[in-house]
Amino acid sequence: MTAISNSTPLIVLAKINRLDLLKDYFGEIYIPEEVYDEVVRRGGNLAGSFEVASCTWIKVEPVKNRMAVETLSLSLDKGEAEAIVLSKEKDSILIIDDGAGRKTAELLGVKITGTVGVLLLASMDGRLNLRKTMDELKSVGFRLSETQYKRILSVD
Repeated sequence: MTAISNSTPLIVLAKINRLDLLKDYFGEIYIPEEVYDEVVRRGGNLAGSFEVASCTWIKVEPVKNRMAVETLSLSLDKGEAEAIVLSKEKDSILIIDDGAGRKTAELLGVKITGTVGVLLLASMDGRLNLRKTMDELKSVGFRLSETQYKRILSVD
């Protein structure tokens, strides 16, 4: 199954050296041009930049419906808007963490997951220790309230 990713999941999974999980669970990841620009071109030497640029299984795909992107860009950043529209165009799951972007995608009928969803899958498969990985995620700046953190760990 292929998936579309927004910037944040790529960056934070690269920061904790678990970008491989995306390939393992989705095969190929498609990202719109704006997400590539955010992570690689404007990302410079930041986490995820080299990894995304060098992964052969991460494909850059242009978005066709520019009007939809412009409309969504009124309330979301351009990368999120392009990722949502590309997900609709390819009828693929969207990996996105931002609350406003997730809500918009759901309203448009896009199936979503996020960084934590991917980590939960890996935890259920016995591929990682969820508590340790969630602590790593928080240590690299992933925003998560204490309530969310406890709720996620209760699933494991």
